[in-house]
Amino acid sequence: MFTRYYSFHYFILSLLITFVFNFGSVFAMAEEAQLEAKESPEVDMALGAEINETCAGCHGEYAEGGKGGEYPRLAGLPAEYMRKQIHFFKTSQRLNLPMKPYANDRELPDDDVYSVTAYIEAIRLKSLMPEFEEGLSAYQKLVIAKQVINIAKVEGDIQVGENIYIKDCKICHGKDGKGKANSETPRLTGQYTKYLLKQINAYKSKARYHDYDQEDDTFANYTGQQIQDLLAYLSVADDQ
Repeated sequence: MFTRYYSFHYFILSLLITFVFNFGSVFAMAEEAQLEAKESPEVDMALGAEINETCAGCHGEYAEGGKGGEYPRLAGLPAEYMRKQIHFFKTSQRLNLPMKPYANDRELPDDDVYSVTAYIEAIRLKSLMPEFEEGLSAYQKLVIAKQVINIAKVEGDIQVGENIYIKDCKICHGKDGKGKANSETPRLTGQYTKYLLKQINAYKSKARYHDYDQEDDTFANYTGQQIQDLLAYLSVADDQ
């Protein structure tokens, strides 16, 4: 009798434990789904264009960058990469004083980040100035010129730079240096040399972590000449 009573209650207890465990799992799955949904809000391109008007103060009307690379080109960068960097700015994992007034939850809520990065990703810039049609005004020509980025050729051994790129950079940044869509890998070609050099030096000094890895030493053993050669190759590799 006692054994049957104990077995029955043990059975009930097991059911309760199973129910609680499964309910907890379901709840956790639902919560995770809510988080995923929150992380992927509906993109509003019109809102993205509006937000970009603020970004244009430094990065240009067409996200072409400015001041010879003090402010980098953003146009065409993967939205996922830009979202990651904005998150780093917000959390101070990547320090950038000019971004502090803008990269915060009050000025740039997470939902808005999706819209502005999608808008900027969709901007396409040319590397060569097109032939102007007859009758275009000076202003119209200026608008077209703003949508062209042609990186000045950098001194260095282009062949050596290409070999370095293929060995150390190609696997992530793509064979043409234009990055990979839907990824956290940005393009390198078509980016200002001044900006690229600044970031390489930041990686070398650990002021910024390459590939988000504090233990990564990709640039630690690069000589100044190797960096110069790599930049020389990147300065002429943009053939779009």
